[in-house]
Amino acid sequence: MEIVVLNGSPRRGGNTDALVMSFMHGAFESGNAVIINNVTDFEVRPCVGCNRCFKSDEHLCWQDDHMQFIINQLRCADMLVIASPVYFYSISAQLKALIDRLHNPVRDTFKIKQIALLCTAASSNPRAFDAIKTQYELLCEYFKLEDVGQILAGGQKEKRGEAIRPYVELAYRLGKSIR
Repeated sequence: MEIVVLNGSPRRGGNTDALVMSFMHGAFESGNAVIINNVTDFEVRPCVGCNRCFKSDEHLCWQDDHMQFIINQLRCADMLVIASPVYFYSISAQLKALIDRLHNPVRDTFKIKQIALLCTAASSNPRAFDAIKTQYELLCEYFKLEDVGQILAGGQKEKRGEAIRPYVELAYRLGKSIR
């Protein structure tokens, strides 16, 4: 299976990266190909809602940035993994901009059937992930994607502290379960 990970964390080596890397190792062990995109490595401008992509035959956005590169990867993917830290009860702005740009008819050419969510939050508030989970569930419903797992690691105040370890193991097992 070809898996594309969109890692929305701008902080290298942090807790979101720990989940992503652990998921990747498990997925590799099960024979999957994994491509990790650190969203902050790309220039992806926000959607401006002009709908030009709906009007052009190629469904191209007028913005000249790295979004076409991401789209080309997603065209080949069987599964998508969305990873992000929680910033003010939402995914990172960088990841949100990329996801918004997928409001484009080209998404109908994707063969993605499965999706997973990896999120970390410093907050221990049990509702810290509510808005993200709602958006994720609506995305699954709209695109008819199978949710294969959600790892929501709250209470992660320390970078790679003891609190992240059980979630790292869960991410590994989730990756290993993908076939």
